[in-house]
Amino acid sequence: MKPWTKAAIVVLLTWPPMAAVIVTPAFAVTNEPQIVCQFSDQRLTEISGITWSRKHPGVYWVHNDSSDGPYIYAIDGKTCRTLAQIRIGNIGARDLEAIATGVDPRGQFVLWLGDIGDNNDSWPSVRLHAITEPDQLADQQVLARTYPFTYADGSHNAESILADPLAAHVWVVTKQMAAGSVWSVPLAAGITVSATMVGDVNGLVTDAAMSPDGKWYVIRDYLGAMLHRSPVTVASVAVGQNITLPFQPQGEAITFTADGSALLVAGERDNTLWRVALPSADEPVTAVTAIPALPSTAPSTVTPVARDSASATAKPTAPANTAPANTGSADSAASPSALSWLIAGLAIVSALGIAISAARRMRR
Repeated sequence: MKPWTKAAIVVLLTWPPMAAVIVTPAFAVTNEPQIVCQFSDQRLTEISGITWSRKHPGVYWVHNDSSDGPYIYAIDGKTCRTLAQIRIGNIGARDLEAIATGVDPRGQFVLWLGDIGDNNDSWPSVRLHAITEPDQLADQQVLARTYPFTYADGSHNAESILADPLAAHVWVVTKQMAAGSVWSVPLAAGITVSATMVGDVNGLVTDAAMSPDGKWYVIRDYLGAMLHRSPVTVASVAVGQNITLPFQPQGEAITFTADGSALLVAGERDNTLWRVALPSADEPVTAVTAIPALPSTAPSTVTPVARDSASATAKPTAPANTAPANTGSADSAASPSALSWLIAGLAIVSALGIAISAARRMRR
């Protein structure tokens, strides 16, 4: 991630009045996020993706941002101890941003590694790499099959992939300031194909994941996450369920636990692995808009609504509050002045990104 982008995110996340904004989702998980463990491996400084292992129970795969090179790491899901470093020998690491557990077109179980970052929206194509999980957890080198693709409407930056764990289907979620989009990627090794847009989601999306049984998927940004019911379609992308995440300086990684009962989240500049419980199968799930619009006077709860994905306006949600929200008091609602500052902050950050992007294009 480029320095100006990090600066913009810092402005967004630390904008003073935002601390007063508390928005309680229509359905909140009752358990607070819990710390699982902390990473002590000095190599894991910019965790950008995480996924569960199909071959090794209790193990998760992580990778750093592009500065680390073509490596993935096996970690113990209870202790955060690094079990193996795997080098992918036949790929570069232009901007690795996401990893997912899935299936390749040959029907083989693989890890999908996404070299999909493009901060300047300038790469002629981006790539998905399919890696077979090693049988032994030991430092080693493996090879990958590469699946290049483009977007139908030009270049995009992205940090998130969704992979069906039971079929050869992968989606990429692009990362724009105001709103991103979910794209279905045809899988054809050795030739460059064009992805097809499915629908729009929130802006600043940093990771996504599908549950091991393929029934749910989650899309996160820096401040929270939306839980959606599979399959990945226009309808399911449009409506989801708010999930509160722990506050992280730069939350970049999310996955389901191997049993599908919770989410694990990690990030850059944060050595903590967090566990976020999910609603049980018998609990009601109240649908809310996937791209919530801020009301003129924010109530203490968000009223469930449905939306037309083509007409909704994207707004990042408020930072997760690790303390229980006091929803019974009027003080828990965001004041109009706080909302004004929030909207102003978002406008400034968005304008900054657009101006810098335009300047860079003029120089090329």
